[in-house]
Amino acid sequence: MFVRITRDAIDPAAVLASVGASDHGAEVLFLGMVRDHNGGRPVASILYEAYEAMAERMLATLVAEAEARRPGIRIAAVHRVGELRVGEVSLAVAVSSAHRAEAFDAARELIEEIKRRLPVWKEERYTDGERRWLDGHIPPVPEAAR
Repeated sequence: MFVRITRDAIDPAAVLASVGASDHGAEVLFLGMVRDHNGGRPVASILYEAYEAMAERMLATLVAEAEARRPGIRIAAVHRVGELRVGEVSLAVAVSSAHRAEAFDAARELIEEIKRRLPVWKEERYTDGERRWLDGHIPPVPEAAR
């Protein structure tokens, strides 16, 4: 299992290469990228924040659960944190399996679980200088700060 939370640029070829198997006829690679707009507003960058050790453990759990649902598939997932500019890759998920439908289904299910359960928070930074934490993505306030 290849799972990582990183501050470095994601190498999609390395993520994809980590799932290859000679008995698999399908490999799927998903790349989530920072886009230049959201909700009609021009976006300059997104800040992804996380308690990295906890996020990496959860990402490993999500990948293990996905692999357990479909024995024989191989999955890799890498999520980047820090400030990412438009066009940079924030998430890479690669899946290999014997057949394409299984690889596509497993990738989509894992991506949805990552969006739902991975403790990574996103702050959009707009071209006009304004910033906004996205709904459902506001980092928790530590007890001592309340």
